[in-house]
Amino acid sequence: MTQLWDFAGGIHPPEHKDISTARPIRNAGVPDYLVLPLQQHIGDPAEAIVEVGERVLKGQKLADVKTGMGVPVHAPTSGVIESIADFPVPHPSGMADRCITLKPDGEDQWCQRNTVTDYRSLERDQVLQIIRDAGISGMGGAGFPTNIKLRPPRDRKVSTLILNGAECEPYITADDMTMQEKADEVVAGLKIMAWILRPERCVIGIEDNKPEAIAALRKATEGTQTEIAVVPTKYPSGGEKQLIQILTGMEVPSGGIPADIGVMCQNIGTAVAVAQAVFEGTPLISRVVTITGEAVREPGNFEALIGTPIEHLLEQAGINQDAVSRLVLGGPMMGYTLTTEAVPVIKTTNCVIAATATELPAPPPEQPCIRCGQCAEACPMELLPQQLFWHAKATEFEKAEHLNLFDCIECGACSYVCPSSIPLVQYYRFAKGEIRAQQAEQLKADRARERFEARQARLEREQQEKELRRKERAKAAAEAAAKKQAEAEKAAAEGEAVDERAAKSALVEQALARKKAKAEASQPPAASAPPAPSAPPAEQKPDIEALEKQLSQAQSKLDTMQGMLDDAKAQQTDNVEKMERAVAKNHDRVQRAEEALSEAREKLAAGSTESQPTH
Repeated sequence: MTQLWDFAGGIHPPEHKDISTARPIRNAGVPDYLVLPLQQHIGDPAEAIVEVGERVLKGQKLADVKTGMGVPVHAPTSGVIESIADFPVPHPSGMADRCITLKPDGEDQWCQRNTVTDYRSLERDQVLQIIRDAGISGMGGAGFPTNIKLRPPRDRKVSTLILNGAECEPYITADDMTMQEKADEVVAGLKIMAWILRPERCVIGIEDNKPEAIAALRKATEGTQTEIAVVPTKYPSGGEKQLIQILTGMEVPSGGIPADIGVMCQNIGTAVAVAQAVFEGTPLISRVVTITGEAVREPGNFEALIGTPIEHLLEQAGINQDAVSRLVLGGPMMGYTLTTEAVPVIKTTNCVIAATATELPAPPPEQPCIRCGQCAEACPMELLPQQLFWHAKATEFEKAEHLNLFDCIECGACSYVCPSSIPLVQYYRFAKGEIRAQQAEQLKADRARERFEARQARLEREQQEKELRRKERAKAAAEAAAKKQAEAEKAAAEGEAVDERAAKSALVEQALARKKAKAEASQPPAASAPPAPSAPPAEQKPDIEALEKQLSQAQSKLDTMQGMLDDAKAQQTDNVEKMERAVAKNHDRVQRAEEALSEAREKLAAGSTESQPTH
């Protein structure tokens, strides 16, 4: 026999489960339209991959999560996409969200499905991908994507796999009837998850107020090592952390998850969905929903398509609109009042209570706390509800968080036993929401600061790089100047330097001498002077050697300056323009030297021709 432990606190509210267990699970049929919210689980919302007016087949993928954590949404039947717009969704605030509206065509035509006969022949990642593509998320709690939950971190070996069939909250019997009528599928899904995780122990936890479900599962697990653990009825024994403590004696650490202690907990409905996805290729397009309460004539459990409006299910159960006082989605302890019947069934919808005024009367006015301590005695998490209430009411959120506010599972046990009718859970939800909002703002501010610091670092880096380039240009210019100075000193040491001004003076003197000689040659001879042969006027010969040396020096300087200009352009220094002007100036000097040398050579050649004797 399986050893059981107990958890602190807990209560025993009236069960009211017999109202909906008198009939087998009924098919809710196909409504006039289906509303499929894109956000049906914890994580990122799916994005529509179909368009308005498009005809789709049953089981076809309508939306998917391309990046982030999430699972796709499928068409529960064949039909035409009527709209993709905001529509009321199941939420305590009564808010609207993005939804796909599908108009059924009545043909219920399936898309192609891929079945697997032997999943053990596949890789584990392939089976997890099948589960993910089937759109399966947890069907008993907040809706965590099942494929991600079945892939725990490598350093957290799952030694115990628990299937949660406790279903402790009053009125709800969806899991109870599922275990009675689909025990084989429940066990098949459990085997698939056990094959993926390879735990040492598999156990199904059921409260002792479900004898038919216990008998059905014991028959389905004959010949296997799966344990059927019958636990005492006490609310909230179906809470994940409480059931783990009952079956293992271990407590999930504050702020931790069951995988931290080597345990994983899955829901009954999730196990059935896994089996259908693997063996039949059927995505999660329907689930069992309890419709109960004194305001319906035929309460029971219905196999409802995802997206079915709640009003359609109420009509199937024979709703008496005149008798309805409140519509509660979920159980009376953790559920919330619906503001409209138009909200659809989603993957986490398990119960709708159509209650009369006497069945679920409006809570009495809140009274001052009398400090009786009953809330602390009932708390299954061993918190201090009274102090949490004071801090939440005084908006002292840091103090509330310090008292482990986020360990509260919002089971409502404290509110149930409070003699002052204080809605304690509402205060805790308010405080959690404010803390999350503050954390989101802080995260936003931190990211903005990180972006600012990254920008500042980038600007500083660019400034440093710019300064480094400036220093490199300055260094290159200094080296070029030093090289030029060294070449000038070397030329002076070798005696090759000639004063440019002296060279110009020599050219001027030569020109003046030529002009003077020409003037003397044009003067007429004197009358009194006897004719006598006269020698041609003596003209100073040009210094060809000096002019050639001057040209050579000017050409050498031009080459040097041209090399310095090329280096400056390659290094992109600041003195490129200055060097270009210097090169142009030296180019003019070379041209003038070439002209002077050419003119001198012509003059010398002309003189040589005149001095030759004639015959």
